[in-house]
Amino acid sequence: MKKILVFGASGGTGKKFVEQALKAGHSVTAIIRNPDAFAVQHQNLKIIKGDVLEPANYSKHFEENDAVISCLGIPKIQQTTLYSAGMAGIVSSMEKTGLKRIICISSGALDIPSNSSFIMNFLLKNVLQRLYRPIYSDMRLMEKILKNSTLDWTIVRAPKLTDGKQTGKYRDITGLPLRGIPKISRADLAAFMLKHLTDSGIYKSTIDVAY
Repeated sequence: MKKILVFGASGGTGKKFVEQALKAGHSVTAIIRNPDAFAVQHQNLKIIKGDVLEPANYSKHFEENDAVISCLGIPKIQQTTLYSAGMAGIVSSMEKTGLKRIICISSGALDIPSNSSFIMNFLLKNVLQRLYRPIYSDMRLMEKILKNSTLDWTIVRAPKLTDGKQTGKYRDITGLPLRGIPKISRADLAAFMLKHLTDSGIYKSTIDVAY
């Protein structure tokens, strides 16, 4: 059994991760701004009211856990510092307490693999990267903060997310040319993170997963 601290637990992927981790017998502490809106209940679940941008409210809980999962997200496209400022607080708290392991969700559209199809190049560069520029720019800062840390980090870059079932059939598409729009269910994305929670083979790695 592992003790896992989760940020963004009330989001689609975060909730799936919490449910799967509890089902697998782990202990979960979820940092949530509005605990009343989080319906998951379990004897091994501890819910802490807190904001990722206010480390003083949650920093003491790092010493109690073995790993951190970040599923941070915002509901709409807007200028934000949630990802970078939130991660800066998480990293600082982890380095102070000696907690090393963290898995963080980012976006698969940040970079375009070479030899991708013309359509995918156009779609990613001229549509998604322009539309989501305020978010992607902050995600890049978040990734930089993690990569410059002393932590055993893994960045999981997610493609288009769906509400489909957990299939276990996802694959590593890091650096592979894109011919169509990659996607994965939130359930399978959560399952990937849980499966590789203690996998030292992907420490300090950025991984794209999709079907």
